[in-house]
Parts: sequence; structure tokens; C-alpha cells
Amino acid sequence: MMLITGATGNVGREAMRLLGDRAVGLSRATPLGTVAHVEGVLYSPRAATPERLAWAAERGAKRVVVLSAATVSHPVGDPRFIAEFTAAEAAARRSGLEWTILRSTDYAANALAWAPQLRRGGVVRGAYPGAVTSTVDERDVAAVAVRALLDPAHAGRTYLLTGPQPLTQAEKVRELGRATGREPAFAEITPEQARQGMLAAGLPAEIPDRLLGSLADYARAPGPSSTTVAELLGRPARTFGEWADDHRAAFL
Repeated sequence: MMLITGATGNVGREAMRLLGDRAVGLSRATPLGTVAHVEGVLYSPRAATPERLAWAAERGAKRVVVLSAATVSHPVGDPRFIAEFTAAEAAARRSGLEWTILRSTDYAANALAWAPQLRRGGVVRGAYPGAVTSTVDERDVAAVAVRALLDPAHAGRTYLLTGPQPLTQAEKVRELGRATGREPAFAEITPEQARQGMLAAGLPAEIPDRLLGSLADYARAPGPSSTTVAELLGRPARTFGEWADDHRAAFL
């Protein structure tokens, strides 16, 4: 049985679907006695503590796949968030399990934060429209994670996972417009205005801290790109446009 932490998250949910009855979801609140035997763990540091790795090892787990971030090897933004993922990687290496680390760029699903604005009208308001990232489709990350869980050949490897296209935020909004048959515009506001808008929407303070810090750096220099997804999956990585087509209903 594969143990999926963060099973309701963007990557965990897709990993659960791909693995079917070979997977069981685990949250911080799941009683530890509910799973008798574990083969491997998909470890999301935002959904589980390092102690879960030791618990999984006691139940027979052989390997762990860590959902980390590209910022560990390509630092941007607030250092405390980089430290969070660095600590998760270190915990996996100390666990005694065979480990694989997936350092991903921003997930395409982050664009869902624009959905309320796009549904209300034709303007998305945000900071740093020129910030460039090679956004990765979370379904591709899940597919790589499942391969790493099932195939011990990936043990001891660290992979940088990105999408195939460097795009600005404004270009991503245009892709969403194409997918929905609209012509939305990206209206630039100040970082502080963006921060206050996120807080007013009920988001915890760490969300604007995390996003705006990274975007400020990506506005100065593009984020990293790799061809790793295509190499590991034997097919092209999904583009942001493909993700937009598949999720168009969320923006209508």
C-alpha cells in the first residue's frame, strides 16, 4: 500500500487517482493505527510531519517521495519557506528510506486564485505582471511521483520539475482568456494592494508573503526550466494552455 500525505491536495489527489486501490490517504489527523502495511510514502511537508516517515518505516515502507520546491536549488522569496522544504528533504534523507526528491515550480492550479476575478469581469488585478515562471501541471508532478514510488531506479535522485513554457503572469491570464473565449486584461497593482486584497479575501498572511516574495524575484529574472518531466514520463509535459483548457469551467 502506498501512503499519500496531503491526499486532498493538488498532487496528492491525482496520485490517489493514478494508484487506485494501491493507495491510502493520510492527514495529520488520521489515526496511525488505520494502516497495517506500507510500501512507500508520498510526503508533503505541508500535510504531514517527519514523524510519519518513521511510522511508515516501522510498517515496512521502503521508499519516500518528497514534494519539495524549486526554490531549494533556485532560491527566491522569503527564506523561511525555503527552509521549510529544505528541512523536509533532510528528514527524508535521515529516515532510512530510499528517497526521491521532486523540486517543482509553481503549480498551474495556483491560477485558480484568479477565477473569482475572471468570473466577475474581464480584468485580473495583481502585482508583478511580468514575473516569469515555467508553471508545472500538478498532474505531471503526480505522474512523476507515482513512477518514483513504484520504481526503485529513482532512489537517491533529485528532480527539478517544471512546465515546458516560461510565461509571464499576464501571458497566463491571456491563456485563460483563450480557453474561455474571453479577452481578459491584467491590471497591475502595487504589492501592498495585492497583499491587502488577499488578506481581505480571508487568506492567511503566509500566502501573500510566499507568493509576492517569489514574484518580486521572478520579475527580475525568470524562474528555472527543465525538460525532466518529458524525460521521465516519455511524453511532453503539459503546457499551461492545456491546463487552462481542461479547467475552463472553473473560470466561467
